[in-house]
Amino acid sequence: MVENIVTAFVEFLESYNIPTQLIPFIISLFPVLELRGGMIAARILEIDFIQAFLICFLGNMIPIPFILLFIRKIFKLMRKVKFLGKIVDKLEARADKKKGTIEKYKEWGLLIFIAIPLPGTGGWTGALIAALMDLRMKKCLPIIALGVFIAGLIMSLITYGIF
Repeated sequence: MVENIVTAFVEFLESYNIPTQLIPFIISLFPVLELRGGMIAARILEIDFIQAFLICFLGNMIPIPFILLFIRKIFKLMRKVKFLGKIVDKLEARADKKKGTIEKYKEWGLLIFIAIPLPGTGGWTGALIAALMDLRMKKCLPIIALGVFIAGLIMSLITYGIF
């Protein structure tokens, strides 16, 4: 199913003549798809493994510091609009559900949560949970980066058949 969504994104972006290397980067920026979707897109587009890995890793990591720094302020502004407030409530509830493991295992929990490339895990959700737990960026950003890196290695094995 994810591959179908990624394929649709690739076709959509190609229809606007987006450069091939930029497509997995853009897909990696999106929540939910993140690096996982970017690696699938890179494989579909037959981008060299090393180049694909770097593009997708950077694409996934760019939003993370902004999430860590500004998500609480963004949520506060969103709550002022009724239907956006409901979205914030859902996002916070989802993050709250997942933060139990992270609280129990601290940094290791955050790392494992991000590193396992399953739906609902990844850098975006990990950063959201870290922000809601008031973890300092200095402490959690390297953990999130390592988690995204490990997820990238796992996805490389799955999509390219290699590390």
